[in-house]
Amino acid sequence: MSQINKLKIFNDPIYGFISIPNALIYDLIQHPYFQRLRRISQMGLSYLVYPGANHTRFHHALGCMHLMQKAVDVLRFKGVIISTEEENALYIAILLHDIGHGPFSHAMEKSIVEDVNHEQISLLFMNELNEQFNGQLALAIQVFKGEYHRLFMLQLISSQLDMDRMDYLKRDSFYSGVAEGNVNSERLIQMMNVEKDVLVIEEKGIYSVEEFLMSRRLMYWQAYLHKTSLVAELILTKILKRAKELTLKGTILPCSAALQFFLQNKITLNHFDANTLDLFARLDDFDIISALKAWQYEPDFILSALSKMIIHRDLLKIKMANDKTDLEDLQPLKEQFAAKNKISLQEASYFVFKGKIKNQAYSKEAEPIRILKKDRTVEDVIESSNQLNLKSLSKAVTKYYICFPKQLI
Repeated sequence: MSQINKLKIFNDPIYGFISIPNALIYDLIQHPYFQRLRRISQMGLSYLVYPGANHTRFHHALGCMHLMQKAVDVLRFKGVIISTEEENALYIAILLHDIGHGPFSHAMEKSIVEDVNHEQISLLFMNELNEQFNGQLALAIQVFKGEYHRLFMLQLISSQLDMDRMDYLKRDSFYSGVAEGNVNSERLIQMMNVEKDVLVIEEKGIYSVEEFLMSRRLMYWQAYLHKTSLVAELILTKILKRAKELTLKGTILPCSAALQFFLQNKITLNHFDANTLDLFARLDDFDIISALKAWQYEPDFILSALSKMIIHRDLLKIKMANDKTDLEDLQPLKEQFAAKNKISLQEASYFVFKGKIKNQAYSKEAEPIRILKKDRTVEDVIESSNQLNLKSLSKAVTKYYICFPKQLI
């Protein structure tokens, strides 16, 4: 009987060849839960702005694992003891860190599941996989939850300078064409070390950290918070909320069985049993796009009009400002749109609304990026840097927006 060679190699446009380190990682990648990530876009609806941004969370997860392999090699070379079990736990945790993302990522979290974020769903998937793989993910789960005694291992997976951020900035920059996000992840990893079980960057790497934080700030403004990407995600969130509202009132909308389940039921974290998780695993971007294609012909004006906006890329107008807009200022726009389309003011609020976005490249409240100085003392990068712009990057910048149909201009 022939044995499958599980030590495969992926050809990645960012890093070249990515190798699968062992058979367990291969089996996790082959699992339907992970293969689903091929059908979840990494940048949501950003392809409506940047046509090349069609890469998936599958790409990203493999890229993160590759960077983790590099980090383990560098740290071991510098004398940090990492056992084979710990190494494997790092690979598994970073590989599966995004497995809980739903279709178009964040739109799902704000509409058809109630206050359940993708990190919580990722943990549910990891627990289920741990059952299926006879406890081989136990240490990875411990690290992912921050319960393992070696803090630097969690920092490699989730911190202000982790493998996740290093990959998504470089990858999203490549596929979107926004050159400012192209961080030097290789240099950053080479500068990593561990001091008293805490992840640090050696002092000579401080300029690479500054560049990384600046790139993150620019990528948020130019890509993730680009006003067209933002309004598209807001419209999608409202479509899913409207679909759920209609379904709960008895309307049967054409869509996949998995999506129908989430429209028909109020789903909180407590509702995520094995059956719910299995249905969630059947959802991907294709369920949503095929639903939108059908819903644009539904008799409900709101669902139909909003679905057409995404399908035909004819979106709401969005205006950004530094100052907050009063709710009363939107009232005339709502009244005008409601009268024109013979709908109520409440229904018009699906088309005329306001909100805010925040961009903060570095948080002083979160786990800091630590710089290891030549005298072996450790300090926050903000204190080590003589760059004034780095201090400004730690201040949150808030912008306010209003959205409304273009015909009201």
